[in-house]
Amino acid sequence: MTVKEIHRHKRWHLLLILITISSAASLIGVSSETGVGGFDYGEALSKSLLYFEAQRSGRLPYNQRVTWRDHSGLTDGLEQGVDLVGGYHDAGDHVKFGLPMAFTVTMLSWSVIEYGDSLASTGELSHALEAIKWGTDYFIKAHTSPNVLWAEVGDGDTDHYCWQRPEDMTTSRRAFKIDENNPGSDLARETAAAMAAASIVFRTTNPHYSPLLLHHAQQLFEFGDKYRGKYDESLRVVKSYYASVSGYMDELLWGATWLSRATDNDHYISYVVDMAHQLGGLSWAMSEFSWDVKFAGVQLLASMMIVFAKSQIDYILGTNPMKTSYLVGYGPKYPTRVHHRGASIASYKEYKGFIGCTQGYDYWYGRSEPNSNRGLHV
Repeated sequence: MTVKEIHRHKRWHLLLILITISSAASLIGVSSETGVGGFDYGEALSKSLLYFEAQRSGRLPYNQRVTWRDHSGLTDGLEQGVDLVGGYHDAGDHVKFGLPMAFTVTMLSWSVIEYGDSLASTGELSHALEAIKWGTDYFIKAHTSPNVLWAEVGDGDTDHYCWQRPEDMTTSRRAFKIDENNPGSDLARETAAAMAAASIVFRTTNPHYSPLLLHHAQQLFEFGDKYRGKYDESLRVVKSYYASVSGYMDELLWGATWLSRATDNDHYISYVVDMAHQLGGLSWAMSEFSWDVKFAGVQLLASMMIVFAKSQIDYILGTNPMKTSYLVGYGPKYPTRVHHRGASIASYKEYKGFIGCTQGYDYWYGRSEPNSNRGLHV
């Protein structure tokens, strides 16, 4: 994998750091209008959440704010006889990868749980809830039976060969699953964490939906524990894109920790304690928290001592050697030619002519002009 691809695949992680820190900044008294250093954290938060609407797959709702997008992937899962329409495309591509998508929903839910009031005060809570539900609705579809979870839709190799809008996709939409014979404890438990965290989010706003999410979370927890294995060993197709380098032990703890918080059931606390004991405790130093490595998240949840580095968000918004905002559309200077198929090609609503697989490379990929569309985070 090239350095360019690695940075592109880290966008979900970077985006969620921005959302969480923006919420934290509002909570601790830094104005969402103008923060220390002159940054408008409210605007940054709004643009970050807008990104999720640009990444939507499936039939778009009437209140879609990123208007240059249209319906896509409406036959996802058809080849395998399941309905896998919905969810989110990954980065600038059109594959739907389950592991980073689930981590994204977990982190979005965590942001709402901790900073819901602050999100509400900035007028962004409803958008955050919509972003979470767009993901969890898809996970419900993907979890077709207690021990089956569809892990991926699309193929990274063929997807990268083409440069076209999601509305014009001609690449493979084959779906891949984990099950009893092809386990994926990391994916099952991360999805369990996402569903458990989201069940907390929707307790008051959608009390009928919340128990459904918790039910799926508990089933996925048991599935991931009973049938252990790394999902990238069962599904080699993901290894070049989202390999589970850290293994699945961190997700086992991560999922149990979120279920403990969602249920107040001592069983999950005991599970975390016993598993942590087997691993030699939870106090070791960790330098990474991402879609792959969850140990640091377990430490944070277990201690409930959350410290956010304000410098991270300020760096993203412009306090960096390049004096560039890495949030597209924010500030006086930001990237204008982003590695994103949908954003770089004329909107489907403006140009309905079909753009073929390599036609996008011929005309749109190498253009020196700014991207045609906005609503993205680098």
